[in-house]
Amino acid sequence: MSTETLEAPVVKEKEALLSKRRKKFVTDPLSDDNPITVQVLGICSALAVTTQMKPTLVMALSVIFVLIFSNLIISLMRNAIPGRVRIIVQLAVVATLVTLVNEVLKAYAFDMYKTLSVFIGLIITNCIVMGRLEAFALGNKPYDSVLDGLGSGLGYSWIILTVAFFREIWGSGKVFGYPVFEAIGMENFATNGLMVSPVGAFIVLGFIIWIQRSKTGYVEH
Repeated sequence: MSTETLEAPVVKEKEALLSKRRKKFVTDPLSDDNPITVQVLGICSALAVTTQMKPTLVMALSVIFVLIFSNLIISLMRNAIPGRVRIIVQLAVVATLVTLVNEVLKAYAFDMYKTLSVFIGLIITNCIVMGRLEAFALGNKPYDSVLDGLGSGLGYSWIILTVAFFREIWGSGKVFGYPVFEAIGMENFATNGLMVSPVGAFIVLGFIIWIQRSKTGYVEH
């Protein structure tokens, strides 16, 4: 009679939708691996569209949309994309999504479309978008890729919104077009014209990078 015992089959435990590993996809780009302040990507739009909060918010939402859905689509197609044409496929997907955003703005928010004009189209060449497709979506599952796109989009968004807040309130005394200083009785508040120029964006962004890196201890090598 055989004395061998049968081993029970190993059942792989299903990973939680927001496991510790997956949470890092969303939280890391907010600070430790921020696409603007650490990776120094997407600087052009951070300087160009941040004179006011309204267009900056629209730009932020547009980039989040493109990041999430381009990551999702490329991840779903990852096993069918030949390596030699992967960049072309990525550009085609991103360009399609950006065109969709562009047309929606043109149809439903024409004034905002005119304000942002060419900058929406330049999302196609945004290094953050192409970088996440190449570095993450091509090698990971769709759900993880969606979380990665969301995290990178939020990390990008809070930086440009912070820059826009300080540029608008110091440059024009307003927030989302609302005259803050007039409302609190400071009608003669002296605005700073430097804040409405790209130089002002560089200054504010520089302070954000300095504060964040001082807090996290990040050192460029």
